[in-house]
Parts: sequence; structure tokens; C-alpha cells
Amino acid sequence: MDASEIRTAVAHLDAQRDVEPFVNLRDPARRLGPDGRLAVSRRAPIWADVPDEKWNDWRWQLSNRVNSLEELERVLNLTDDEREGLSAPDKFRVDVTPYFASLIDPDDPDDPIRLQVIPKGEELRAFTGMMEDSLAEDRHSPVPGLVHRYPDRVLMLVTTQCASYCRYCTRSRIVGDASQNFNRKEHEAQLDYIRRTPQIRDVLISGGDGLTLAPKLLETVMRGLREIPHVEIVRIGSRVPVFMPQRVDDELCEMLQKYHPVWMNLHFNHPNEITPEVARAVDKLTRAGIPVGNQTVLLAGVNDCVHIQRDLVQRLVENRIRPYYIYQCDLVEGAGHFRTPVGKGIEIMEGLRGHTSGYAVPMYIVDAPGGGGKIPVMPNYLISYSDHKVILRNYEGYITTYEEPTTYTPHDSASCRYCRSPRPEAGQEGITALLDGKRMWIEPAGFLETHARGNEEAHRLQDPSKWVPYGVGAIEGKAGEPLRALEAGTPAAEPAREYGPGEEPRPPEGMPTGSSHGELL
Repeated sequence: MDASEIRTAVAHLDAQRDVEPFVNLRDPARRLGPDGRLAVSRRAPIWADVPDEKWNDWRWQLSNRVNSLEELERVLNLTDDEREGLSAPDKFRVDVTPYFASLIDPDDPDDPIRLQVIPKGEELRAFTGMMEDSLAEDRHSPVPGLVHRYPDRVLMLVTTQCASYCRYCTRSRIVGDASQNFNRKEHEAQLDYIRRTPQIRDVLISGGDGLTLAPKLLETVMRGLREIPHVEIVRIGSRVPVFMPQRVDDELCEMLQKYHPVWMNLHFNHPNEITPEVARAVDKLTRAGIPVGNQTVLLAGVNDCVHIQRDLVQRLVENRIRPYYIYQCDLVEGAGHFRTPVGKGIEIMEGLRGHTSGYAVPMYIVDAPGGGGKIPVMPNYLISYSDHKVILRNYEGYITTYEEPTTYTPHDSASCRYCRSPRPEAGQEGITALLDGKRMWIEPAGFLETHARGNEEAHRLQDPSKWVPYGVGAIEGKAGEPLRALEAGTPAAEPAREYGPGEEPRPPEGMPTGSSHGELL
């Protein structure tokens, strides 16, 4: 390099120093408002005079939640149905943080955030298949608050308290009830079970919501798990960053960093929940090295629309949140008006896969009633599978064939060290019951034994009456009991009617049809 080239390079560097530093305006966590400062979401007039230092304090948010009809009337123009729900003496707990309540359109009774946290009279109406403990968590609980449903992982319920309460809550039987909260003694019993069960490699902290715990108590739980050698992964399932993003502060992130590997799954149901405050909270988590995912519940009137779901997953990915699951709404008390047909979920998956990035496509899951675990529901992309050819279709309806290999050496399990020494899967010895049409679920051997999974005694939440499905029809009666026989004179089901081409009746309103977004199913 000669002298002229060196002078040119130095001049180029000097010129670069004079240029203003690059600001990535596309980064959601750096988005600016009209005043040139970091963007903020709407604040309801009732809290307009609250100083910013209080508003941005998560403890203030928790202490000033609104819950009564009188308080909510100061924020929203309530409907008669909402008044009925808020006046019910035995309603599931209501609490809404000021931040989350401010995101609601006070004049729109169908606001998607409003529908999730403000009770309606519809909650009080029973529906076919309704259960109190639809996922059978209490029956999979060896010690209070610990659910061991899967072989290598457990669900650790550390509290029954949340920042706000979703009206479709799977655990509404215990969540929100301060008398059923878990204390340090029960946390230690949960940790002791994990210590004595070496096949557990993955622990999911939930509740309630673990991020509502006092910081020192949450760290005690995290440290207790990290002191167990066979626990590889700690996951936190939380909706606190949605209800109260102020909770994600430097103190929390610095604490969680000490206990890696830590993963976190959040719970966004609608794009309106992704605010500038949320973007900055998630940015803190990811910069602390915490991978962030999302679980959405499919809710009628809130997000049962492929366009809403597509906007949601794309906004999530923009904020470095990986869409993980779309859940079918559980058969839990109070959630009947939120339920959609499974076909609606399949329709949404049809409108996501191929139409947006693979990173943005979650799995569609039905959490099987009776404790059967998570079952993925997939659109039919595999049309045919023979011994040499597979017929597939893509999201556009394009159909193709894939030739199978003519020679394939099967995996040699005898020489494979993973096959010779598999991880133990206690409680998964096999299925002994047959699906005979008289039961809603089938159970592994020993599933109903008193001492299954090391359970020495029934705990206070293990109430057999919670396994009595409410309603009529195929789920009538207690679990395990045969359905009543039809008596003479009982009307039988109408015989199937034969229809000619083009004579088939239209499906009921709201049910999926044979095509989705112009694609042949």
C-alpha cells in the first residue's frame, strides 16, 4: 500500500467519524413516539396524573389493580352482560393492572383485550363436556403443586396468584384463591421430589404466575432447582410481561442470568397486547440470554381469524419471540363462550403455513381432556403413503410425489449407545385400557393407583369430584363408569342421509367449509 492509498483510507475513516451513529428505527424496542422520546402506550384518563416513576413501578401496578364493578365503571362503559358477570357472587377472581386496563377501548364491548379479562354473565353457564380440572393435573400431582404428567419434565406451581386473571383460565379451580397458595414449605417438598426423581431434566415454573413472587422468594426457587444436578432446563411460563411489562427490570434479568439455561414462554393472544413497553421488556429478556417463546389460546371473538393470527405471529417474530403453540381452549368451567371448533384451528394453520415464515408458524395443540397431554393437530399435507411413494400437497394446493429410497439400512439399535441406554420413562409402561366408546380417555397402567409416581397421600387439591365431567351425552357420568343404556322408546340418532352431488347442506354458521382462503382442502 503506497502513501496515497494510506491517506485515502485515513480520510475515509475520518469522514465516518463525523457521521451520526446509526439508529435502527425498525427495532421495536427503540421505537420513538411523536414527541421524539421512547414510545409509550395509551394511559386511561383515570390514571393520567400518576407520576411516571409510579406508573413504571411494577409494585404500584400490582397494588392498584381494579377489580370491582364500581372501579371498572370508572375505566370502561360496561354492558349489562359485564355487569351480570361482575356482580356474580361466585365468579372467578377479577383483577386488572392499570397498564393492561388502559389498553382496552372503553366504548367497544368486543375489544379483544376486554373480552379476556372482564367477566360476562356467560361465564356462569354450563356447557357439554365442562370440567373443573380438565387436564387432570391433580391426579398427576405427587406432592402439592407439582404436576408430573410427562416422563422427563414436571410442572412446578409456585403460586396461585397472577397479575391479572384470564377468564378462560385452565386452573381457575385454584388460581386467584389466596387460601390455596403455595408457601416455602411446599416449594421445598416440590424440590425434594425433583431431587429424588433423576429422570426429571426439565422443570416448568408456572402457577398462577411465578413472576408475581417476591424477588427473593423467586430466586430461592431458581437456586433450589439449579442445585439439582440432573435438572438441565428451567422454563418459566408467564403472562406478567403482557399484563405488567414493568416487572421485567434490570434486577429480574440479572437474577435470571445467574441460573442459565433459562427459557421463558409468554402468552400473547392478540396483536393489541404487543406494545412499546412489551417490546422493551422482551428486549431486556433476550439481551439477558433468555430465549422467549409464546403460547396463544384460540378464543372465539378474540383471535379466531387467520388474519389476526398472522399479524400476531409476525409481530411476535419481529420482537424476537418464537410462536410455539396455539392451544385449543380447554373444557374448563367459565370458558364455554370462548370455545371454537377444532376445524377453525386447522383453518388458521392452513392460512399460516407457507403464507409466512416458518419461524412464525406455531404448532396447533389440543391438551387432551383426562390428562392425555398435548396432541398436535395438523392440516392434511400427507395425502398418501405407500411402500415406495409419498404423495404430498403444499399450502397452495400443489400436489407432488416423493419417491422413497429403494435401499435403506435400518437404524441398528443394538449398536446404538442411545438405544442401549435410553432415559427412563417412569409411568409410561404401556396402555392397558381400550378405547371402547364408554370413556373419554384411556390411561397407562397404574395411573389411578394411590401411590403412582411416589404419591404417598392425597393432597388438599386432589378432589375426586373434579373428575366428574358436567353436561350431557358422551361424557355423562363419572370417569370410568359406563354410560347409561338407552331405554325402550328412547329416540335413536337419525340415519345418515345420502346426498347427491351438489346437494350437501351448508355447514352451520361459524363452522369451517371445504376450502380455506381459496385453497382446496
